[in-house]
Amino acid sequence: MFIQPWDAALDTAEWQDWLAATDRFGILAVNNLDPASAPIMLPTHFSLAGDDLLIHLARPNPVWPHLAAAGEVRMTVVGDYAYIPTYWRAPAGIPAENGVPTSYYSAVQFVCRPTIVDDPEGKAALLTAQLADFQPEGRYAEVAVGSGPYGRMLSGIRGVRLAIVRVEAKFKYDDHKPADHRERVIDNLEERGRGLDRAVAAQQRRRLTSIGEWKAQP
Repeated sequence: MFIQPWDAALDTAEWQDWLAATDRFGILAVNNLDPASAPIMLPTHFSLAGDDLLIHLARPNPVWPHLAAAGEVRMTVVGDYAYIPTYWRAPAGIPAENGVPTSYYSAVQFVCRPTIVDDPEGKAALLTAQLADFQPEGRYAEVAVGSGPYGRMLSGIRGVRLAIVRVEAKFKYDDHKPADHRERVIDNLEERGRGLDRAVAAQQRRRLTSIGEWKAQP
């Protein structure tokens, strides 16, 4: 992922806090065993557990031989995105219709080394961790091998533990533009109020408060 200096995460806590506020749903990209064929893209929820991501997939999923052969895979999460039209970005003295449009968005990508989890106890532990993550209020049965409602279902899935090699985080909100430009776009986003516009405006306001004028940065 290409990241301009002004689009980079301010620190690790920024992308961690953003991710914690999402549904942690992303796309897992796995190289195809046939280099002439497209990579395999898997939409899935995932849990962040220390230095690992945890996922599980159905056993009939055709990804398994490709995943077993992969040295590295990539998980991508994108959110808080909006199209910014030409007439919002035209510099002073330039006709509004001659402005250059762009996209605003937040994105986090994890490059990981995958390990397939296929033993029943390992899968039960992985599912228990994911349930605790996504359903902290409880109200689910114990995941136990050979018993309960989930024991017999374990054979139908395989787990994957993705050891994080590196994290690439991008917050693309025109932080290199003057503060008054960004404030004007924030107002426009809030007025338009379409889709994720207000969430995007909140991200841009947060970054503006933290960064101020980009040229003042060391």
